[in-house]
Amino acid sequence: MARKARGTAKKADARCLLTRDPTARRAASMGTDAIRDRFPPGLSRPALRALQAAGFARLEQLVRISESELAELHGIGPRAVVALRAALRDQGLAFRAAKPGRGTARH
Repeated sequence: MARKARGTAKKADARCLLTRDPTARRAASMGTDAIRDRFPPGLSRPALRALQAAGFARLEQLVRISESELAELHGIGPRAVVALRAALRDQGLAFRAAKPGRGTARH
């Protein structure tokens, strides 16, 4: 079972630009300092890298995606989703509603 889980993680990592390309990861890491103050305090660097790499520079931009789309980003974990949901709610905003019939799996 553990062997299967590692193989699954490798497949997911193979799709992520930040995992495949060290130059992209360094650039994204440097960019996180510029956007850190625009997101909730305590958000992890991997989460900030994922947001920056996906083109999100401000919290308000997250209203364009659903929670499930956010969770698909490599580097966004359950804790980041909860923190971002709460930060949006505090500003009277919310993630976009999920499309009917859309699961979290990529097609």
